[in-house]
Amino acid sequence: MNLMRIGVAGVGRIGAMHARNLTSLETVDELVLFDPLPGRADALARELGVEAVGDPETLLGTVDGVVVATPTDTHPQMVRRTVAAGVPTLCEKPIASDIAAMIALIADVEASGVPVLVGFQRRFDPAVVELKRRLDAGEMGTPYLVRAVGQDAAPPDLGYLPASGGIFRDLLIHDLDAVPWLLGEPVVEVFASGSVLVDEAFAKADDVDNAVVVLRFASGAHAVLTGGRHDPAGYDHRIEVLGSTQSLAVGLDPRTPLTSLEADGPQAGLDAYPGFPERFALAYGNEMRVFVEVVAGRMANPSPVRDSLASLVLADACERSRREGRPIEPAAVLAAAGAAVPPTTEVA
Repeated sequence: MNLMRIGVAGVGRIGAMHARNLTSLETVDELVLFDPLPGRADALARELGVEAVGDPETLLGTVDGVVVATPTDTHPQMVRRTVAAGVPTLCEKPIASDIAAMIALIADVEASGVPVLVGFQRRFDPAVVELKRRLDAGEMGTPYLVRAVGQDAAPPDLGYLPASGGIFRDLLIHDLDAVPWLLGEPVVEVFASGSVLVDEAFAKADDVDNAVVVLRFASGAHAVLTGGRHDPAGYDHRIEVLGSTQSLAVGLDPRTPLTSLEADGPQAGLDAYPGFPERFALAYGNEMRVFVEVVAGRMANPSPVRDSLASLVLADACERSRREGRPIEPAAVLAAAGAAVPPTTEVA
């Protein structure tokens, strides 16, 4: 077994979690940390018994692969640095904050031939991966309808709202990535609506705290996505797919914060998930394992940069639909960005 040296750039909450998961992998021999905030990488390095470096150039010069979890506005610059150095990368979403910038970055990444994975953790969740396998194998027959629920247990820090990008880019972006990926077909129309029911701070930030999205796919199948910023019973994320031969769900387990009023129905447990790190603990661990396999050349990239463009276009279509009160075609949003999507050149 070839052991590897992996770097983590940015060790805030998500980066620190990735670093801890990497230390548990037998295939990772050494871990190197960097953070632009002085002292933060050193503190985590001491805790984990690994190495810290003071600048990204040093990091990239010594590793086989790197996880980028620095602030969002640094992602394009960091990813360009990693591919220029020839270092396979996993970058937290989004790789860029607007469509034109993302298209330009996709072109640079694919021209480099360096694998870059986007950190949509639901693509790495074992139950979601199995759902994808069954859909691809035709075991569910013709998909009729997808229902996705995404409820935060508690609202985010209200000071975060102006920089969050809004509920579609921040909360529902994961469903806007996962659901089209699961069905494997394009969305042709989006309708979205939202309300402020939790806190007026969302309205002051020009955002909403509860939203509903309807996606219409090329086949005629539909998806209904719901998202909210407050569920007092706990964090809740589920995906249900209804097909012509069977119906399946992920995220439905004894910790799901939902109570049935039927006499023998499931009851919400006292140990409901408090947040996404707990709900997707298996996904985050598997994400690092898969990334290391991609770095080693033993696995294909399951979350390429080009895929992440679709979710950003859909999020922008949702926002436009909410504001204009009408259905929006994603193709029109992409065209309005004024940048042509280059033909696929990514090396498998």
